[in-house]
Amino acid sequence: MKVAKFGGSSLSSSNQLKKVSNIIQNDPDIGAVVVSAPGRRFDDDIKVTDLLIALHANKITGLPYNEALDAILSRYEEIITGLGIDLAMLEKFRNTILSYLQNISDNARLLDALKSCGEDFNAQMLAEYLTAEGTPAKYYSPEEAGIYVTDEASNAHLLNESYENIARLKDAEEVIVIPGFFGMSKNGNIVTFPRGGSDISGAIVARGLDAEIYENYTDQSHIYSAHPGFIENPHAIEELTYREMRELSYSGFGIFHDEALEPLYQVEIPVMIKNTNAPHIEGTKIVAKRELLKDIPVIGISCDVGFTAISVKDYLMNRQVGYMRKLLQIFENHRVSVEHMPSGIDNISIIVRNRNLDGSNKIEQITEDINDQLEPEKVETEGDLALLVIVGEGMEYTVGLANKATKALTENGINIRMMNQGASESSMVFAVKMSDYQKALNAVYNEYFRNVN
Repeated sequence: MKVAKFGGSSLSSSNQLKKVSNIIQNDPDIGAVVVSAPGRRFDDDIKVTDLLIALHANKITGLPYNEALDAILSRYEEIITGLGIDLAMLEKFRNTILSYLQNISDNARLLDALKSCGEDFNAQMLAEYLTAEGTPAKYYSPEEAGIYVTDEASNAHLLNESYENIARLKDAEEVIVIPGFFGMSKNGNIVTFPRGGSDISGAIVARGLDAEIYENYTDQSHIYSAHPGFIENPHAIEELTYREMRELSYSGFGIFHDEALEPLYQVEIPVMIKNTNAPHIEGTKIVAKRELLKDIPVIGISCDVGFTAISVKDYLMNRQVGYMRKLLQIFENHRVSVEHMPSGIDNISIIVRNRNLDGSNKIEQITEDINDQLEPEKVETEGDLALLVIVGEGMEYTVGLANKATKALTENGINIRMMNQGASESSMVFAVKMSDYQKALNAVYNEYFRNVN
């Protein structure tokens, strides 16, 4: 049995939904489908989720929202008309949105309910169209499927009982169609996942149904060794491990969210990346273990921007018991997660994401606390950093890879602000100035992949 998840670009119009329908009809192994909200149809288009967020903004600020509502419904009317299914569904969608607007007074809860409509309506349309085309399908809301989550608005975390609930659907005779991105709390609230929502939902359903494989359909046939927007004709990856994908997703690969792998990683269900517009192409497969290729020790290179380093220097730091614990406690007290911690015997750098520094003076507050509580010789901060991440399970068994990277960066006049290698030796991280990140990515990619076919 397969579970297939289709992203927003795969469901952006009636023509795209017809392609999705054909994929499902031509593959009897697909027993369940998880869908995203309609994405962009063209470059300047607006995603339906963004339209729903705009509707919410109008509502809570007291502005008229009829125009925003009509913009949302017109997208669905276009799809319904193109599919030739009953237009009465559109009135049902209107009533659902109006019900949320009129009956949910809490702004955060209203936002979750409105955002869920994008996926929810798409799932209902797809189930209706599949059935009309001769492939019996049944829509299940997350509540009907038993997908229960914690109750913090926009920060859903799955309750483990959900897997047993989903497993009860395994013998369904129809194709199961479930909206992604949200679940239901035990208090009856709609709660959306914080990041990578529909990917997380797809992985949850695949695990609950004990699928043999989870197919994730996007508008690309492969995951590439570097971002195609920055590297011309990058190497297509045929197979990589969960750990490699996690490292690449963390550092900016947008095709698959890193948190979406967790449910599958735990039970080793493989993932296949597929292209809705070219479903015949065997895409990239994500597995627990793969055969390492001696000539390709590095599987991918990514670069993410928006980091700050807080560096602490203190002579004989390594002899002060509890120093590291006290330092990290300061970041915890300010609710700032730590990304990397390269260190020496008398110094340590704490790398954090700028977006976690929610407040113009948070860096100053952290620095002040470090000085007050630890009394170091010096505390320095450096912002506007990018992290270049080099990933590959084969790196552990290959000599000279770090030298290749530093050589490429040096020859291109790029100053390395920090270097860190994970304990597993499957990744290396270099910090460079944000102004250098595209040049750094090209330089290192060419060093590792210029002779790879």
